[in-house]
Amino acid sequence: MMTTPANLKPPARLALRGDLFDFTGAPAWGEVDSAAVRFRPDHWLLIENGRIAGAQLEAPDASWTQEDHTGKLILPGFIDSHVHMPQLDVIASYGTELLDWLNTYTFPAETRYVDPEHSRAGAELFVDALLAHGTTAAVAFPTVHKTSVDALFGAAQTRGMRLIAGKVLQDRHSPDGLRDDVDQAERDCIDLIDRWHGNERLAYAVTVRFAPTSTPAQLAMAGALCRADASLYMQTHVAENRAEVAWARELFPEARSYLDVYARAGLLHRRSVLAHGIWIDAADRAALRDSGAQIAHSPSSNLFLGSGLFDWRAAAAGGAAVSLASDVGGGTSLSMLRTMADAYKVQAMAGQRLTAWCALHAATLGAAQALDLTDEIGSLEAGRVADVCVWDWAADPVAHRRMKVARGLHERAFAWMTLADDRNLAAAFVAGTARYRRGAKP
Repeated sequence: MMTTPANLKPPARLALRGDLFDFTGAPAWGEVDSAAVRFRPDHWLLIENGRIAGAQLEAPDASWTQEDHTGKLILPGFIDSHVHMPQLDVIASYGTELLDWLNTYTFPAETRYVDPEHSRAGAELFVDALLAHGTTAAVAFPTVHKTSVDALFGAAQTRGMRLIAGKVLQDRHSPDGLRDDVDQAERDCIDLIDRWHGNERLAYAVTVRFAPTSTPAQLAMAGALCRADASLYMQTHVAENRAEVAWARELFPEARSYLDVYARAGLLHRRSVLAHGIWIDAADRAALRDSGAQIAHSPSSNLFLGSGLFDWRAAAAGGAAVSLASDVGGGTSLSMLRTMADAYKVQAMAGQRLTAWCALHAATLGAAQALDLTDEIGSLEAGRVADVCVWDWAADPVAHRRMKVARGLHERAFAWMTLADDRNLAAAFVAGTARYRRGAKP
């Protein structure tokens, strides 16, 4: 993995030539010919002082630094709406379902993040790995330790990235070294919010690991933080695994459902990001719709851990927002393209067909809308921050052959989504600065 040095300054005026692709709205389910798709082949994308200034067919004048990527795709950077920074160490771990996987692999790996140097190295690797996979913004879990939060925010800030994160809250059913307590956790959160929330492109998320690892008192504290500042995000897990759902029912018998545990604590609101949501019902979907909260669909993780098959169409029909997430390390790749390919397979198992448009929208404009960030990221609209990536349509002879015989834009985009991965990424720009170039020396 080769990245561009973090202190590199961009040209004031940069023009990128290629096939521009983004969305102007939400594509309908199953629609392969969608007016929401904006495809501008062989155009110049103009970037001025880190923001998109526009797009045009003709080459700009000599005042612009020009990069010719003719024949390549230029897309908004992907948004990963749920991913775990410390879990790179346990990606591709064998043989367990969710709860055993946490105890066997995840919790031991996360305890090491109490060490500042371990946190710093892990955070640097994590953000550079995101960029090398075409992800320029993320909603991420660090660990229970303040050191991990500071390291993650610091690494993202150095690279100018849009990042949403927060100290993990877990005061029970967790091993030594990963438990906090309500009073200290509240003090830590307030300190971190003061330091990082709204600092450049960083935002704080009140971060409940999942309901079973927080006492009712801690959930109430988390809800109070959200009520005190409506600009804060909230991230957690919900209804990922049947055994987890049963456990939550035992611990919170007063709640109608697992999702209702969060609603009762004041944690279900417009800026709530809930990973998974596989085992939810119509009432839960209505609660998601009414609150404006989103489900971060994590298909690779759901398949790998055998958690279940998320019903995307039912969620969409119920009015719930759905974004896409890698959920590494339960997920097996940081690539949002690999995530999209797995999402298609999950829907196919339910007799549904996920279009390339719905998948790509959920990782770009759709995710930005769910996060209230459409004025900043998610599209190639003028005025947006220039978080953009340059991709090869094909990276090997089989993919090249497939592209040659593809009929129509959707078939071509679907084949790209299905066959491509990080090998296809030529460059990733964050606010107009190249933070990753294939083959560049670090």
